[in-house]
Amino acid sequence: MKFSVSSNDLLKRLQVAGGAISSNPVLPIMEDFLFRIENNQLYITATDLETSIITSLEVMADKDGTVAVPAKILLETLKALPQQPITFTVDDNNFGIEITSAYGKYKLAGENGEDFPKVPEADTVDTVTIPSRTLLQGVNNTLFATSSDELRPAMTGVYFQVDFNKVILVATDAHKLVKYAFSDVVSEVSTSFIVPKKALNLLKSAMSDGDEVKLSFNKANAFFSFGDTELICRLIDARYPDYNAVIPVDNPNVLTVSRTDFQNSLKRIAIYANKTTNQVILNISEGSLTVSAQDLDFSNEATEQLTCAYDGEPLTIGFNARFLVEMLGILESDEVKIEMSSATRAGILLPTEETDGEEILMLVMPVMLSN
Repeated sequence: MKFSVSSNDLLKRLQVAGGAISSNPVLPIMEDFLFRIENNQLYITATDLETSIITSLEVMADKDGTVAVPAKILLETLKALPQQPITFTVDDNNFGIEITSAYGKYKLAGENGEDFPKVPEADTVDTVTIPSRTLLQGVNNTLFATSSDELRPAMTGVYFQVDFNKVILVATDAHKLVKYAFSDVVSEVSTSFIVPKKALNLLKSAMSDGDEVKLSFNKANAFFSFGDTELICRLIDARYPDYNAVIPVDNPNVLTVSRTDFQNSLKRIAIYANKTTNQVILNISEGSLTVSAQDLDFSNEATEQLTCAYDGEPLTIGFNARFLVEMLGILESDEVKIEMSSATRAGILLPTEETDGEEILMLVMPVMLSN
């Protein structure tokens, strides 16, 4: 089998697929890319058995066939070559691969493509079509709030709730929670599933803004299909906590403040906070917000005052500065609202203006005030 391809085009595709390869694979062949040629189209597959990526590009081939190609050496070779046409010649008997460039020849040992693990196929699936910009926004808004606690597997992924023409994405690690909903969707189903963090990180880097994403799913897997790439991942088989139960409903104290001023103030004050708790204290009363922190172990303390609009009883509440800074970095409005009921209950962070068809709500648990 012999085929020619542009080195740059191939490298771009391999870099997309390469994200699925594990650093310590279960089987040695999973350190390879599977190359499959069909009708002058090269399909490249990489997998770690949990997440798989298949991407394709056009090549000039003399016949159809498959071979498994060692990923690391191939990527390094292509990165070191300037843009040019290259030719792969595969020995059908021993799967030896010879790459020819304008500079010379490079030989590497391939493996039988038939031994490569089979990737799940999208049978008996339901499908939703989502604009990639919307999905990207949803993933970026929620991914940071997922948990790393393997003892609570459900919370290590993002919860997708598909409700006909609306999709809700939720992520929480029990200290913070994000709920992002959008209605820019074509679907005829109502269901829910949990997508692992690794798959969504790969999706973020593989997706481009112009694509429409076809999201298909069954009980075991999700299939994200866009452009000439498909990402397949095993869903997390666990029950997601009832997130609505933790969102406080009655929050009479409402603080409205400039998002960037508040974020910058928190970044400065956090330098003086205790490094274990990152606790900053907000003293809020009508027209005035005092942000302070102290680290008693090192006698460090800092205080700043901001103007704000506040409707409610005077309140003193502690939060983890790192969480607030992260959340304020995700929100896009000039001003944000924080709705609170008391110093011991979660605060709700909301943008003051939202894009049509999109809703975002963030919840942050207080850090108990220490005397």
